[in-house]
Order: sequence, then structure tokens, then C-alpha cells
Amino acid sequence: MGNSTARQMGQYVRHFLFLAALTLIAACSQPQETLAAPYAAYVMDARTGETLYSENADTRLHPASLTKMMTLYITFSEIEAGNVSLDTMITVSKNAAAQPPSRLGLKAGQKIQLRYLIRAAAVKSANDAAAAIGDYFAGSPEKWGARMTRTAKALGMKNSTFKNANGLTAKGHLSTAHDMSILGRHLFYDYPQYYNIFSRRTADAGIAKVSSTNRKFLDSYKGADGIKTGYTGPAGFNLTASAERDGVRIIATVFGGTSTPMRNQKVSELLDLGFRKAKHGGAAEPPAPPPADVEDALVAQADTQTDGLPEDEEGGAGKTIRMVMAVRSSPHPVARPSAETVAAADQAVAAMADDIAGALAEATADPSGLDAQAVELADGSTPTNIETVSSAGGLTLKADVATPQPVKLVATPRPPKHKAPIYDDAAVEIASAEAPSAAEEVVTNVSTSGGKGWGINVGRFNTHDQAERTLMKTLLAENATLGNALRKIVEKSGGYDANFLGLSQEEADLACRRLQARGVQCFTMGS
Repeated sequence: MGNSTARQMGQYVRHFLFLAALTLIAACSQPQETLAAPYAAYVMDARTGETLYSENADTRLHPASLTKMMTLYITFSEIEAGNVSLDTMITVSKNAAAQPPSRLGLKAGQKIQLRYLIRAAAVKSANDAAAAIGDYFAGSPEKWGARMTRTAKALGMKNSTFKNANGLTAKGHLSTAHDMSILGRHLFYDYPQYYNIFSRRTADAGIAKVSSTNRKFLDSYKGADGIKTGYTGPAGFNLTASAERDGVRIIATVFGGTSTPMRNQKVSELLDLGFRKAKHGGAAEPPAPPPADVEDALVAQADTQTDGLPEDEEGGAGKTIRMVMAVRSSPHPVARPSAETVAAADQAVAAMADDIAGALAEATADPSGLDAQAVELADGSTPTNIETVSSAGGLTLKADVATPQPVKLVATPRPPKHKAPIYDDAAVEIASAEAPSAAEEVVTNVSTSGGKGWGINVGRFNTHDQAERTLMKTLLAENATLGNALRKIVEKSGGYDANFLGLSQEEADLACRRLQARGVQCFTMGS
């Protein structure tokens, strides 16, 4: 009797363990949500930066691939500063090639255009593409992370520190829902010409066609046009999203979602809340750009960087040419040269016009969209009246331009830094004359008007120097549309007008729209 009872108990135990095992197997075979990461949410009226909803929004959490928004923001700033172009060839580092998925599939030593890395990082959220960008600009993840953190502080992201370009979990790599919404707002207002990349469902990334990690949300929510997803185990499912309806733009960020559907649903609810609470009407108040001196930054970069066209690359697409355009000479008239000096200068300019025009074309080229391949004037013409010169081969050419004085060329030998000829830094020194009358205009750039009768005004200033400095800063910030314009300062009874002339109506309208998106006052002029 005792043995029979023991056998029955043994069978019961075996059956119980078998059923428990089946239950466990069935449970593991079902799609699983992540373990709950800390949750945070933030909703902003993008037009004004006003907070519409906040929950744990300033708690420092893992941002995951939302990090790539900062990598792309700095990349856009490098392009706009003229330090690189979308066609610049990037050599993939060993660090970038070793990054885990999501990946574009880059190999160490491979060369690829920057435009393709941008697309892969923004659309596919490719870790290797983002790391390749960071390593190219900074040399290591640590240095790139430090630069990202400095930029974050300049943008008002008070609680963000970065350690790498792609957002893979690292000690101290943290941000907040509030900070990521601030960054999303800056991407929209500071670089509107590139923002459309975040709404693409697919993109050509050079070595592969990639699909968006955010396409389900973009397709499901009316008015959505970005921005970026993120996921790691410690972070959960993150998303910074932007949508526009009836002139109102809302940005919402969620950290710590438990699944893609849950995250998308929560962001949809937050955007709906934002549209209900936001005030309709009223002008947008774009955020202030980072408080950095653009000219000083360009000078520092020109002194320390030697990036150029790789020797085995053909053409000039990957060439990096930096123009240092700070005004260094005292703004006083120079003595009028003799007739012989004028004739000699004219002959020198004529002899070198082709080389100078080529250098200028490359130095001022700045495609305004991610698919742009080349830059030309709206009427198909190219610059012909050369008043500002760059350097060619082993010579640095400095043009001392005084209006109405002729051009004086000073050539100083400069040893080449590379085996292959490249264009060194072009130092443009401008000696501008004091305006003798209200009718006299000071020309400080290449004249390419070609009969175009439109222009823009960016303000009236108390002094000639203030107007000149504003023209310089505006050009550096908006070189894509104003790089071939004619800069003129006109003395009026109330001060000095800072103008860009020689534009078509379409070019003037586009330039003003883009400047106004940056918070710069502007109005068009023309007939």
C-alpha cells in the first residue's frame, strides 16, 4: 500500500512539472514587451517653446537612439559652416565598423559620402553610420561625446551628457524628455533645409536602400513629419515626434515605452493633448541659435583641421575648403594707386580669373538639401566678376578691397601640406572706405547680379561696422542661398542699411523665409 501511494505521488509530481514546462514554453513563445524602464513624457508648443504637459520630464534617463538627433544637428552645422559638404568622402573607422545593429553594414576603411551616412543615421537609425560621422569629426567617441555635451548646453539642454554618437548604453550617457524636445525644436528651426530627412519612409544610403524605424507612426498620425525613435533594454521604447496641424506645431517626447505600439499610442495621445491646449494664431518665436561666435569658430577650425580630398578620389566632390572671412584690417581708405599699378593689377586678375573663380565656386558651394548634387544660379549662370579671391596650389592670395578703389593682390608663398594640390585656407582681408556720401555703396563680396533686380535687407544699424559684421554673420549662417549675392552697405539718414543684392525674386523670398525661421529680421526688395 505504501509503495503504491509513493508511485502515485511520483506520477502527480511528474505530470505537474510537465505541465509547468509546457506553460513556460508557451509563455516564452509569445511576443514579449520589455521590462518596464522609467517612464517620462513632455509636450511642447514648438512655435513658442511653451510647456503643455510634463511627467518626469527632467529625470535623466537613457536616450537610446534619440542621441542621433544631436549627431545630426552638429553635422548640419558643419555643412552650413562650409567645413564639409554632403559629398565629402568619409573613411569608416574601425570603431564605427564594429558597432552592433542596427547597422548599414559599413566596413573599416570603406569610403562613403556624408549624405549617405546622414540618411542611414536618420532613417534606419544605423549605429555604424552615426559612429562614422562622430569619428570623422572628432577622432574618437569620447571627443565626439564631449562636443555633443557642449552643444547641448549651448542649446539649453541642461540635463544631457553624451558619451557616443549613436546612443548605445554607456555610463553617464543620459538625457531627458524635456531636453530631447528642445533638440527637436532646434532641428526644425535651425536647419529647416535638412529637416525633411526625418519624414522619409525610405532612403538611398549608397550601399543599401533603408527603411524608416518611424514609418508606422508617420503613417498613422495626421500631420506627423518626424523626428526620431530609440530603443535599448535599459531605455525602453523612446520617441521624439513632431506634427503640424492648421499652423500649430507640437513636439512630444516619450521615454520608457514598453513596446512600439504602446509608445506610438502614447505619443499620439500626447500630441492630441498638445493640439487641444495650444493657442491658435500668433507668430512663431524661433529659439535663439547657440551663443557661439561663428567667425571665431571658423578661424579655429581653419587653424587646426587639414581635412581635404583623399588622394585616390577623382573630382572635387569630397574637397573641404574653408574660408576665413573675418574682417582684420582697419576700416580706413587706402591711397589711390598709380595708373601703372592699376594696369598691372588688372592684368594679374585677368590671368588668374579662372583659377580664382574655381576656388570661389567650391568655397561657396553649399547644397541646401540632402539630395542636392551641385549649386548654380537660378538662371544657370556662374560667377564672373571676381572681387574676392581664394588660394590656389601653394600660394595664398589676399585681396585688399576698398570701394571705389581697384583690387590689390598680394601673393605670399605657402608650403604645401599635402602631396596632392588642394586649396588652403583663404584669408580675405577687406579694407573698406568710410562712406563719403549717402549715394556711395560699399561692395564687400563677389558681384553676380547678372541683371537680377531683387535683394533683401537684414537691418539698419548705427555704425558701418555693425552693418558689415551683420552681413558677414548672415552670410556664414545662410551661405546656401546668399553665397553668390552682392553684399552692400548703404548709408541712410537713420543709419547704415545691410543689404544682399543681385538675387532673383525666388532667391530673395527663399533667403528671407530661411532667415526668418532662424529668428533673423528680413524683408525683400525689388521691382
